[in-house]
Order: sequence, then structure tokens, then C-alpha cells
Amino acid sequence: MRDLGIVDVDAETVGRLLLLEENHFQDIKAREIMPAKVAVHATAFGNSAGGEIYVGIDEVASQRRWRGFDTIEDANGHVQVLHNLFEGNDLASIRFLRGAGVVGFVLHIIIEKSREMLETADGGIYIRASAQKLPVKLQNHVSIERLKLDKGLATYEDMPLDSVDIPLVSDSLTVTEFMIESVPVSEPDPWLRSQRLIINDRPTVAAVLLYADEPQVILPKRSAIKILRYKSSSKEGYRDQLDGNPITIEGPLTKQIRDAVHAVAEIVGSSQVQTTGGLVSVSYPPETLHEIVTNAVLHRDYSIATDVQIRIFDNRIEVDSPGRLPGHITTANMLDEQFARNGKIVRLINKFPDPPNKDVGEGLNTAFQKMREIGLKPPSIEEHDSRVVVRIRHERLASYEEQILEYLMANGEINNSKARELTGEGSENKMKRVFEKMMDAGQIYRDPSRRGSATAYLLGSPQSDSN
Repeated sequence: MRDLGIVDVDAETVGRLLLLEENHFQDIKAREIMPAKVAVHATAFGNSAGGEIYVGIDEVASQRRWRGFDTIEDANGHVQVLHNLFEGNDLASIRFLRGAGVVGFVLHIIIEKSREMLETADGGIYIRASAQKLPVKLQNHVSIERLKLDKGLATYEDMPLDSVDIPLVSDSLTVTEFMIESVPVSEPDPWLRSQRLIINDRPTVAAVLLYADEPQVILPKRSAIKILRYKSSSKEGYRDQLDGNPITIEGPLTKQIRDAVHAVAEIVGSSQVQTTGGLVSVSYPPETLHEIVTNAVLHRDYSIATDVQIRIFDNRIEVDSPGRLPGHITTANMLDEQFARNGKIVRLINKFPDPPNKDVGEGLNTAFQKMREIGLKPPSIEEHDSRVVVRIRHERLASYEEQILEYLMANGEINNSKARELTGEGSENKMKRVFEKMMDAGQIYRDPSRRGSATAYLLGSPQSDSN
């Protein structure tokens, strides 16, 4: 554990801390909280997505107040518990906040997402549930195994499939072609056994996904890719916005990735998006599509009976991969850190001719870089309770104001709806504030002849227009 000492904070920061909302990532506690309770909250954060605890702020009659420890030594019990809990690692940091105009030291505890499963001194295992701010104790074997899978401490890829016979993978066309190209000196059966892809005389999940010709027969609803095209730029996709029937991509993982990227590129190529110069065909870097689809397939949680989904909207692509981020990986560090939930799949698929993961560990960085190279914003990544969603937006790096001005120079006028379509912004009110800011700066003005839903904006100021 790291001790960062005493940090002085100004009155503005004190006020901001008193207004903090307790949520999935932060908690506020009075100084009277028992050290053992602090340990419960700390392990719950570590077993989830990480978070922060402020000890020394309490609430009276719905009003927050700063009531820190009189001396740093008064928090020794809490600090000692944390030292014992995080001994030998840097998962936790502590510092004491000394605020301007308030009395006492607030203990600020910062916990990072753990690679391992954390337990309290009495053996309790807790997680931070997103729907509530209180730690939840895991009471049964199923929930503990779920946490192990989320952490990457257990892996579904090594599970033997009792109902599957060995010839399904050892005699397949996929494994035959693979052996000829990649391991010509061996026969499939002994090689599969040497790679621990056959355990207890049964193929594992990884063996079926990589080498069965039709893994979906054995692993339905968790081994395919669904592609849906929505004729919309709305935040959510609805059934009445679907353009045709969803496409299902099946086959072994190498074929799935190749076919899915090809199918998405074909669909996207027939789409158009609003730009400052009018409607143009949508184009995303092929490397970005390839790397993000590959990442979703290789690092998803195959214990969850849901297929990878690729949703194509008019202004973006969403790649939805089942499972939380494994180990210590978070949305903040995933471009810099590595942790493979399915290490065997990642390693063995790299042995295929022209593997989808040629540059192991660099895929997402390549995806982000290629978007920047053509002037588009980098993808965004969101983690939900049981899935990770990557959004590839057709949005320029230019600010909203720059895009609006460029559009006005080419088209003369713009309204709120067109500006949101142009920028990808979903909020009508936020776009109104952009227009107001630009009017205050004298960049645009409201067309006086248009009112209500017909309101439009013109370039310059009313005075310059009248001249």
C-alpha cells in the first residue's frame, strides 16, 4: 500500500467533496466507521472496478459536513487494517486531506481493480454491485465462481465438454488444414492432447471454438456473431428501425472474425452520413474494424450464453462483447495493460496462417491510432454489468463549433436537428447551448424569420447580414 502523506486542499475542493455522490465508484463515511467495515468496502471496490472512500465526512439532516480525524494518529486503526489487507501490493493508496476553512483530516482511500480475489480478515468475499452502493457478500459457490471467471482466475476455455467426442475436433477440416500449414510434423490427436485441448478424453471449449467446423452446434448462443443494421442514429436500436434481418456469422473463430469484418465493411460501404459538405459514404479504417472485432471474439467470456453483437447505425458501429473486463483491466488502462481471459485461445489462434491477432497486445492501440490518422475521434469503451461495448463513431476530431461553422460556409443555414446529425451529439439541449455560445461570440445568429421547430441559424451577426 502506498502512503501519499498529507495533501492540502482549497475551499473550492472542500465544497466539491461535500457534494460528492455515492455511487459504484465512490463512498463517503463518517470517522466513526469501524476499521473492519472499511476493509469490507475496500475489498468490494477491489473485487469490482476499483473506487474511492472518504472517511471523515458525514451527513446530518441531509447536509454533508467535514468532520475529519483530529490527528492523523486517530486513524491508525483504519490505516493498519488497510496495510494488512493490501500488504505487498500497490492496489491501495491513502492520503490525508487537510481542507481550508474546515477542521480535521479526511482519510482518502483509493483502491484499484484487483487482479486477484480479495477477502476480508474473516474470509468474506464482497463485490460492489452497480445498482447499489453497499458491498454485497458472495454467499454461494456459484457467485464466487462467477467472480473468479470475471477476474480471469478461472477460465471457461479449459472446461472439458462431456457430451462431445474427440473426432469432432481431431477429424475436422479446420484442424486438418491447420495441421498441414502450422504443425506438419504431428497428427491432430496427439498435438491437441499436448496443448491440453483434450482433457479427460474430452475436447475443451477452446478446442471446439478453434478447431470444430461448426462450434455453434456444441456451444449454441455463445459462439457466433450477430450483425444488426439500424436505419437510425438514435441512442438505442429498435426493432422497427432494423434494415432487414440480423445476420449470423458462424464457424470456427478464425473464419468468424474474417467473415464478420467483411460483412460489416460491405454494410457500412452502402451507408451515408451527414458532413459539413453534405451526405457522404461512411468509411472506417479497415484496421479499426478488424482489431475491435478480433478483440471482442478473443477476449469475451464464453461462459455467458450470449453471442457477440455488432450493431451498425447510420453514424456509428457498436461491438458488444459478453463479459466484464478481466483481471485488473479497466477502461482507463486497457490500452496500456494486458490480461488475457482466454490465454490459450489467444496463443493458439496466433499459430494459424494469417492470424487475426498478428500483433498480439497491440490491437486496440492500432484501432485507436488508425481512427486518429483519418481525422475521426477514437473509439469509446464502456463496461457494463456483464458486457463491454466499444463504439466506433463517424465523428470528426474537430469541435462542434468548427463543424457547424464549416457546414454553414458550405450550406448557408443549420438547425438543431442537422447539427446533431452532423456532430453525433444526442442531446438537443446541449446543442442549444453550443448555439448560444456561438451567438454570444458573434459567430452565428438566429434567423429572425424562423421560430419554434423551424428555428435556424445563419453565419455571422445580424448587423453583418444587413450590410
